[in-house]
Amino acid sequence: MLWIKSLHIVFVASWFAVLFYLPRIFVNLAQVDSSSVAEYQRLIGMAERLSRFGLILFIPALGFGAWLWLAYGIGAGQMWFYAKLGMVLLALGYHHACSSILRQFKNNVNQRSHTWYRWFNEVPVLLLLVIVILVVVKPQL
Repeated sequence: MLWIKSLHIVFVASWFAVLFYLPRIFVNLAQVDSSSVAEYQRLIGMAERLSRFGLILFIPALGFGAWLWLAYGIGAGQMWFYAKLGMVLLALGYHHACSSILRQFKNNVNQRSHTWYRWFNEVPVLLLLVIVILVVVKPQL
């Protein structure tokens, strides 16, 4: 079980690294001068690869988490676990929102400022904070 738990933690941490960095690329994209096409395209390419890589990391994170739950009963029937699942769904929704924003940048229809993206970039930090507290503290909800 400790191997599965370790792999789950590594893939979750790696997925969240993507969620931390992808919006940072959006900050840079929102700041690129319209005459700098090469820089804009380079950042789009980086964001596309990072977004795909994040999805690849999420799949084993989810798989190992499901394995811990189904095979070992970790969290089964406990409210902290269901709250954690809710936070994971919000993180997945955040990743989906990042994909949508990336499409807007690809189509040159971004309407938001770099400041908005700086605030948007803080969301996964809060999600991870809540998830870690739920898993470690296991509060009685």
